[in-house]
Amino acid sequence: MIIITGAAGFIGSAIVWQLNQEGINDILLVDSLGSDEKWKNLVNLRYIDFLDKKEFLTLIEQGTNFGDVQFIIHMGANSSTTEKDADHLVENNFRYTKVLADYSLIKGIRFVYASSAATYGDGSMGFEDNDEDCLKIKPLNMYGYSKNMMDQWAYLTGALKSIAGVKYFNVYGPNETHKGDMRSVVHKAYGQIKSTGRVTLFKSLHPDYKDGEQMRDFVYVKDAVKMTLFLARNKEINGLYNLGQGKARTWNDLVFSIFNALEMDSKIEYIDMPEHLSPKYQYFTEANLKKIRSAGYDENLFTLEEGVRDYVKNYLLPGKYLGE
Repeated sequence: MIIITGAAGFIGSAIVWQLNQEGINDILLVDSLGSDEKWKNLVNLRYIDFLDKKEFLTLIEQGTNFGDVQFIIHMGANSSTTEKDADHLVENNFRYTKVLADYSLIKGIRFVYASSAATYGDGSMGFEDNDEDCLKIKPLNMYGYSKNMMDQWAYLTGALKSIAGVKYFNVYGPNETHKGDMRSVVHKAYGQIKSTGRVTLFKSLHPDYKDGEQMRDFVYVKDAVKMTLFLARNKEINGLYNLGQGKARTWNDLVFSIFNALEMDSKIEYIDMPEHLSPKYQYFTEANLKKIRSAGYDENLFTLEEGVRDYVKNYLLPGKYLGE
């Protein structure tokens, strides 16, 4: 059996889809479906059981044996970078993860959890996924800090020598519709184009970056899940790992890719950045992939243009989810 938490979410459901593609259905899904529409991510997937995240945590704390578990991939978390409730973030993103890690280590089960590229803060210390750097980097928001709390705990206790934490950069792709304001810019821009024919981007407040030339590492979800599963299946590969495309691209590049996929002329309007965002805004992120490449991951990754084209033509335009 394989256990996936956050299984109805964006990346979690994509992991389940990838396993299904490989003919694997012996999967226990864990999540809290709430009142949004992330349940739709599950409709086309195959799995043997589903547990609410609170019930699952209770069973874990009781030391419940789930049988022959190959690995646990823990994607469950509050992924809102603008969440202000620090106690909630600590409970969901740190304590829950720590309890699952302890359980996995005691039971001898492979454990992979989601850290985040948000732990790198403004990037002034670079984007090297050295384990010890979790003690030095300074996240810009409480979400990033709650993720780094787990990284620090794992490093200081030695648990990180036996588990893997993955730092996702800007992931985009199918099954993210439910995420509201935390959807990727691809999804948001697509909606703007369909309704207005143009896309709005924030103006730059940094002298080194022109409007729309702020840079991000955009990674297609299909690549993100394959890299995650690579780590889950190799128990000897432990520590923190960047999961990105490996090449920073501009917001303009991203938007041009969407218009090209739609076979439309590009129209971009640059608007003022909200004051509350400007102090915490990242102007450059890029995943250094040397570590995971050195560990043996050798698959080619979607370019930005390839990923956006697949997403737009095969999922956004027809309104499809993974598995349809």
